[in-house]
Parts: sequence; C-alpha cells; structure tokens
Amino acid sequence: MTGILSGPIDGSGKRRKRPQLPKQPATKGLVVRHRTSGYVGAIVKFSGQQVTIRAGDGREHVLPVSDGAFSVGGNTVTLVRPAPAAPSAPAITASGSIGPEQRGARVAVASRILVEGLHDAELVEKIWGDDLRAEGVVVEPLHGADDLRAVITEFAPTPDRRLGILLDHLITHTKESRIAEAALDASSGGPAADSVMIRGHEYVDIWQAVRPSVIGIQAWPTIPKGTDWKEGIRAELGFGGSTGELWGTILARVSSYRDLEPSLIGAVEELIDFVAPPPAD
Repeated sequence: MTGILSGPIDGSGKRRKRPQLPKQPATKGLVVRHRTSGYVGAIVKFSGQQVTIRAGDGREHVLPVSDGAFSVGGNTVTLVRPAPAAPSAPAITASGSIGPEQRGARVAVASRILVEGLHDAELVEKIWGDDLRAEGVVVEPLHGADDLRAVITEFAPTPDRRLGILLDHLITHTKESRIAEAALDASSGGPAADSVMIRGHEYVDIWQAVRPSVIGIQAWPTIPKGTDWKEGIRAELGFGGSTGELWGTILARVSSYRDLEPSLIGAVEELIDFVAPPPAD
C-alpha cells in the first residue's frame, strides 16, 4: 500500500498547531482589508468584537472581529485593542506654570491688574498671558502713575473686586514709592489692605527688567539725569530706529520668565495670586 496510509497511524490524537498570526492594534485611521467581504477602509471605531471601517466613498461597514479576519499591507493579522496612550507631559507656559488646557479657563472677573504703560502690559501679557486668562484677570495700562490715588478711588476696590498695581522703580525715597504710600494711606481715606496691593521692581523702566544678556549686552547703559531714558538707551545701543521699534526688538527676544529679572517676576506673581479668584469648592 502506498500514499498517506502506507505508514504507521499516529493514534495519539495530537494535531498540528495553527500558525500564530501577528496581532495588529486597531488604531483609528489604520487602513485594513476585510478578507471575507473584501471591504477596505480606515478604522473609525473598535469595540473588541466589532470594528467599524470607513471606505473611500465615505460608507461605513461594521464587521466582526476574529483571528485572521483582516489584512494590513497584504499580511493577515488579528485586530486587537490598542494599548492606552501614555499621558502626555502637561504644557508649560512662558511663566513656568501648567498650561490653561490642564487648568481650565475662566470668564473675566471684576479684579484687575494695572501697570504703568503699554510696554509693561505687553511684557506681562507675553510671559503671564496664559495664566491671566486661566484666572480671568485683565491687565490694563495706567499710562502713568501720577494720579494713582484717583484711579484707585474710581475703581472702588472691595475684597471681592481687588486691584493689583505694578509700578516701575518702586524703591525707598523714589517718586513712585511716595505715590504708592499716599495712595494706600488709610488715615486719609485710602483703601483697605485686603482690596489693593501695590508691588514693583527696582528698575527705572520695564525694559531694564529684561536681562541684558537677552539682547547681547553685559549691562544696561547708565543714562544721565535729564535725558529721556528710552532715548538715551536707543542712542547708547546705536539703534537706528525709534524707541518703539527698539522695544519691539527687545520684546521679540524674550521667550520665558528666565529672560527676566527676579525683581519683576516676584512682583507679578504676587499680584496675580492677590487678584485671582479663590478656587471653586
């Protein structure tokens, strides 16, 4: 006798194992072919027992999932549930805090932060803008601090409607320090300490709160008294444009809090904490 029955019969009952098919995570957008029906499309949904694919004509097909039911790139595979995506690192803002997409956003609140001028507002917005929007706090320029007491009176701050104020050159015996003291003098009708906070940095202008290395110099030039400070800086640096154009150049080089002096960073952070609404229960 010849053929398959010519040899001894294996009565052990053992069967050859089926080859193991590769497992393919059913990620959204993966193009697969259903081997039985011939449907081809991109995965839009996977439940473990069924998979929904969208064909090139826009039609969707719900198909059963079983071993070797699909092929990818001509290779027969078994679709399996994708591994959960690893959590991504939280986005960090220019101020070094967690980004608003993790913290959520707020509608504008009644409290405000006032700064001396437009350049101050632009710098604060560039570094702390995301944080301020997340807290719902608006920054507005004072366009000078000489009438600070009147500004505070008009704002009418309360513990629920706080006012934070950032001043330049806020050191002992300066004009700015005298303005701040007079504005907060409770004995003459000044606001309560729980309604207004005035903080500042030590520099003549907000420009100086940018580290000099950011614009490629070792130190900010000293400008003689009686000379407009910004014009003096423009001349000392040999900048051919206007002071506004020079500020635009400086601001463009600032990318994070690391480019600023600690005196300004501490003042702004303290003001934001003061005016920010308390966290919801």
